[in-house]
Amino acid sequence: MSIPENYNHLELESTLQKSWDEQQLYKATESLTKEKFYCLSMFPYPSGTLHVGHVRNYTLADVIARYQRLQGKNVMQPIGWDAFGLPAENAAIKNKVAPAKWTYENIDHMRKQFKQLGLAYDWSRELATCSPDYYKWEQWLFLQMLKKGLAYKKNAVVNWDPVDNTVLANEQVIDGRGWRSGALIERREISQWFLKITDYADELLDGLDKLPGWPEQVKTMQRNWIGRSKGLQIRFSVEQQTELFEVFTTRPDTLFGVTYLAIAPTHPLAQKAAEKNPRLAEFIEECRNIETAEAAMATLEKRGVDSGLFALNPIDGTRIPIWVANYVLSDYGTGAVMGVPAHDQRDWEFAQQYDLLIKVVIVPVGATRRSPTAENREGDQRVAPTTDYGILINSGEFNGLNYIQAFAAIATALEKKGLGEHKVNYRLRDWGVSRQRYWGAPIPIIYCKHCGTVPVPEKDLPVVLPTDVTFTDATSPLKNIPEFYQTTCPTCARPAVRETDTFDTFVESSWYYARFASKGQTQSMLDDRAKYWTPVDQYVGGIEHAVMHLLYARFFHKLLRDEGLLNSDEPFVNLLTQGMVLKDGSKMSKSKGNTVDPQQLVEKYGADTLRLFSIFTAPPEQSLEWSDSGVEGSYRFLKKLWNFSHKHQKQIRAAQIANRPFVKWKEEDPRIQKYRYEMYLLLQQINQDYARNQLNTIVSAAMKLLHLLNDFSDTLASALTSNLGNQSMKTAGIQLFNKMLSILLRILYPIVPHITDYLWRELKFNRTIHTTTWPKVACDALVVDSLELVVQVNGKLRARIEVNSGADEASVKQLALEDPNIVKFLDGKNALKIIYVPQKLVNIVVDS
Repeated sequence: MSIPENYNHLELESTLQKSWDEQQLYKATESLTKEKFYCLSMFPYPSGTLHVGHVRNYTLADVIARYQRLQGKNVMQPIGWDAFGLPAENAAIKNKVAPAKWTYENIDHMRKQFKQLGLAYDWSRELATCSPDYYKWEQWLFLQMLKKGLAYKKNAVVNWDPVDNTVLANEQVIDGRGWRSGALIERREISQWFLKITDYADELLDGLDKLPGWPEQVKTMQRNWIGRSKGLQIRFSVEQQTELFEVFTTRPDTLFGVTYLAIAPTHPLAQKAAEKNPRLAEFIEECRNIETAEAAMATLEKRGVDSGLFALNPIDGTRIPIWVANYVLSDYGTGAVMGVPAHDQRDWEFAQQYDLLIKVVIVPVGATRRSPTAENREGDQRVAPTTDYGILINSGEFNGLNYIQAFAAIATALEKKGLGEHKVNYRLRDWGVSRQRYWGAPIPIIYCKHCGTVPVPEKDLPVVLPTDVTFTDATSPLKNIPEFYQTTCPTCARPAVRETDTFDTFVESSWYYARFASKGQTQSMLDDRAKYWTPVDQYVGGIEHAVMHLLYARFFHKLLRDEGLLNSDEPFVNLLTQGMVLKDGSKMSKSKGNTVDPQQLVEKYGADTLRLFSIFTAPPEQSLEWSDSGVEGSYRFLKKLWNFSHKHQKQIRAAQIANRPFVKWKEEDPRIQKYRYEMYLLLQQINQDYARNQLNTIVSAAMKLLHLLNDFSDTLASALTSNLGNQSMKTAGIQLFNKMLSILLRILYPIVPHITDYLWRELKFNRTIHTTTWPKVACDALVVDSLELVVQVNGKLRARIEVNSGADEASVKQLALEDPNIVKFLDGKNALKIIYVPQKLVNIVVDS
């Protein structure tokens, strides 16, 4: 069979995909004789159809997996479905179809689309998180956490959507309204289940220093999210009351500058004061609906109401007014903060708005500054605050101390009074996992009037989510299914009810990577195969998951390790966060009408073309701007490769000579030496680019290599049809030609596997391209006596010179200036600047 003249991508790709499936080429098994490589993309939500953003994300990981396979590693690349979630419920309400039916139909459709892209997945490991076989084990893990005190239930203030009747994460509240319903969000206090992620805060933070393969941006985002800070927990007394309340601060050096205290609207002191203060009660009610996401709080108009209460400064007894402020949250710290307007921007703005005292207690090192008094609110009081560390003034016995000295001295003074102690605080809060939605994994808890909260016995797992349900409104139908919630208490055998909340869907996505490694295991959550495959060597996904999914997965990995199910500390060794796909400068979305259907592109150009475009157009971590002409350009390149192979197939005696040692002869033809040098120089660059996932430049190098092949084919044809050169030179030329083509196919294989697989087979190269070895650089080819350099004048090519490979920069520049062509172009002008790019070019800049 020969390579036909026309490149029929549809027939070729469908035939090969069927063959790959039948051979189970990508099925992974454990092996102690090979280095393992676990490659994984963040698994998709089965929304129904792929978009070009999916194509880019999953192609990036596939390229890495295929490359590592040719490096001789034992590669596993599985795929599954993050199947629970609110969109399925929305579809159920809209289309009157059960979420399970909608989800599984979408999975079937998307599976076909994935296979059409030629992704090297081990489909035998496919899983869906909505399967009871899967979520049974997260229910089991929850029970283990309950035994250890790592899971608990408490009342918490949450974002409540009164239309969808569920809790929303801060990220799901937009301009104070629910992201789906558009309803004004309420702040409600309801009972929720929590996981104690804060018990692992230090390890989660310190572990980031052991992840050199993660982007610094992601690690910084997680560090800030965890937010470890060392400070003092200070107790303030309230005038005419016996109770004390606590404030955490990292700046005890500013304690003498506290001119007000701000407490959250839900703070017990605020609630008590509101009983006799109608204006305060009204303000607290208004604060029930404010958005509490960090980004929203940063831009929130800072408002407050004087509670009428006064606290006493624990260090000098000064009376301090207590204000109720909308920017203080009860679930961050103690729900109370010190107001130091002279040394904090937010506090300064608040004090300006409400005409509060501003007292300077810190000045820069070497400076002197008098403090404004309550009677004189002009001058310094109107100057922006000094927020840096400095020297204390207006601070009694602590005057003249620097930050470190003042921290220690004030801490000692407070500790002696029993009014303060050192404390490490965190921004990170325990993870609330209760959701008042239907389409999620049931929380395995039973409530008994006699026995209280009772865990479901392990032998009764899984607690199966009913799938034959009908939605009448946005309320979870579980509350209307007695067959589900009515049960028997496992302790006293009397009637009881099940928990009708379900787990946050981030729970399912926090451990799926480990379950892939233990597919088919029915007796335990994981088995020893998970210890073999984890951690994941390369993880690919969006940076938008930096402080949600990626943090939760790290938390779960440590939980599983502490259960003895895993033997490593982190889930993902290397992380690649790919950029978005844009069109006309904005993110693709159906509402904007700027989406692109990958299915149509596959039919018109082929999966290889779409894969090539998504890799070539931009570096992986940067956004990709969609371009129809770019897709057509990628298709033209593949046709050039096809046409070249078709044209030269009779001359390529690959099976006989492609992999023999390179022929040596005494007087090597300089033309052969030149092409061999350029081929291995390109391969060297390609190897470096693959190693650092700089995949777009690999395509550029492949295009250069195809151009080199075309050039060499003309040179070789001339040698073969002439009487010039001896037989060994001609043999070496044919061998180098085959070697060059075999290298080109192998470096392109991870990116465009269909066309390269076909050409490799038809050109009779040894083995199959799926199991062949990666080409190695012949170091001797890169050792040359002389080099040809380009010489430019004002950026335009004017000459080529041959220089000794060991020549220094000064010698090269002198040779360039002495070249007859350059002398002519300079025409007596002085060189303003000479730029030398080693082994590449010399550019002489002169007056134009």
